[in-house]
Amino acid sequence: MDKFTPKTFNIPELAGISAKNIEEHLKLYAGYVKNANSILEKIPEYRGYEKEDIFAPYVVSELGRRFSFEYNGMRNHEIYFSSLEGKATPISDGDLKSAIEKTFGSFDDFLSNFKTLAATRGIGWAVLWYDRKDNMLLTSWVDEQHLGQLNGCEMILALDMWEHAFVYDYSTSEKKKYIEAFFANLNWEVIEDNFKKAQ
Repeated sequence: MDKFTPKTFNIPELAGISAKNIEEHLKLYAGYVKNANSILEKIPEYRGYEKEDIFAPYVVSELGRRFSFEYNGMRNHEIYFSSLEGKATPISDGDLKSAIEKTFGSFDDFLSNFKTLAATRGIGWAVLWYDRKDNMLLTSWVDEQHLGQLNGCEMILALDMWEHAFVYDYSTSEKKKYIEAFFANLNWEVIEDNFKKAQ
């Protein structure tokens, strides 16, 4: 069976997000990759016990449920870390900015709304999606890694709001400072490329 391979990211020194926080965060990402692979290996193994062990089907079902958590954790983090690669760049006057202005009124209004979404109480992700079916941008909160994903939409921008994303730099009451630091380091060229690929 094919396995998922952890990606490597070229993340420079960031303003307001420490190398220690990135280092520890990348270890968590590697754990999602490892766990996704492990589940895919274990499912066939437990299926082999189904005739002998009445609990084996329940184990297989639970592994299937858990897989969505691990897999989405892997993919969410890949979007997140790639957006910090290279260097911080402003959004260009291109297709993405035009789509944002069409949907949210202005780029500044989008940023304000997205930052408010990111400050939602709880653990999860603030996400900008592209809905290919209706050719529109959407934002939503994703609980944990996998509850609230928008079916059929492509993730364009993802801001990790689990405490592990900022705990080495900010207390839980200071997560708005982390949100500002994320946007100060965001490489909008990556986000624009995500948008192009999603169309």
